[in-house]
Amino acid sequence: MSVAFTKEEDSEAQAANLPDRPISAHPNLVTAKGLAELDAALAEARAAYAAAQAEGGISADRTAMARATRDLRYYSARRASAQLMETSAAPDKVVFGGTVTFEREDGRVSTYRIVGEDEADPAKGAVSYVSPLARALLGKSVGDTATLAGQEVEVTALA
Repeated sequence: MSVAFTKEEDSEAQAANLPDRPISAHPNLVTAKGLAELDAALAEARAAYAAAQAEGGISADRTAMARATRDLRYYSARRASAQLMETSAAPDKVVFGGTVTFEREDGRVSTYRIVGEDEADPAKGAVSYVSPLARALLGKSVGDTATLAGQEVEVTALA
């Protein structure tokens, strides 16, 4: 069929067909900080949605409305499913919300806090509780070893 006989969507309409943000199948465990961040993100999503509606909604800027609607759905679902996990002030083993320091075979020392999926940011020292690193270390105590990426590591401190 010739292109002349097909209806091409303009780029704005195509951009408005944003896919939903994926929602993890894992329980949505959160720290107090993670819950506060979810609340802030939900408030921002509500404000963006209201702003997109005030500006004329779909007829004015379909991309902004689609993005606002998608984010509002995502953060509403994540906030509704959030399970606040209290953490011990002085844990004796690696736990959700706790910080673990470990030493690798080559002498490198790493420290990470184990948090919920939305709060995870490895560059800032926070890893998701479902990450391979967290799964290998959860439940370990100081002096215990675990295997990470084929290397043995030793837990050296907990906080």
